[in-house]
Amino acid sequence: MSLPVLLLLLGFLFIVLFGALGWLRREGLSGRFAVQARILTLIASGLTALTNSPTHPAAFLFVVYLPTMRLRLVVDVGNLLAQRGNFAQADRLYALAMRLWPDSAGRLVVQVNQGVSRLQQGALDEAMAIFKGVLQNAGQGFLGIKYEAAAHYNLGVAYRRKGTEAPATMEFNAVLDTWPVSEYARRARYALEQTRHKDKPAAPPQDTSGGDRP
Repeated sequence: MSLPVLLLLLGFLFIVLFGALGWLRREGLSGRFAVQARILTLIASGLTALTNSPTHPAAFLFVVYLPTMRLRLVVDVGNLLAQRGNFAQADRLYALAMRLWPDSAGRLVVQVNQGVSRLQQGALDEAMAIFKGVLQNAGQGFLGIKYEAAAHYNLGVAYRRKGTEAPATMEFNAVLDTWPVSEYARRARYALEQTRHKDKPAAPPQDTSGGDRP
């Protein structure tokens, strides 16, 4: 098999793999991601054929991965900064991510993390407005299950900090309905148990990184 054909095959497998992951995350298939990856694949394969250059498959995959995953990478760096308390820098990176031509799913990912940042800074009204806006789009097929659970959980935390227990309880129960076997569900159960045992400490806010941040 010639190298240009191999690169075309790798590019196709890259699109299929990450497209399947998008379906598993319930974010749908991003047409923008598929187009960008296909264009990069055609360019790399074409240049390799024209110049007869020995393009390494690993280098090719890196070149395709970096531009197509740019938004998630920027958000991950922002999350690391927010974990260290550098909220101003984190918020700037989230704003940058919103300017990197995100698709519908990517835009919601950024917004969830922006909401978590506002919540951690004590800007409860801003955080609540962001989470409510995100959840309004959950039924359109763009919001992954992890981020939907995180939005419900953090909105419940914001309600509780505002002293409105009834809507907080509704949001914590929504976490259990959305993703009952997640870390968010464990924290939501703890928060609901706290309603019955007021002497327990409050659970901390949870973002969407799978650990302490989404």
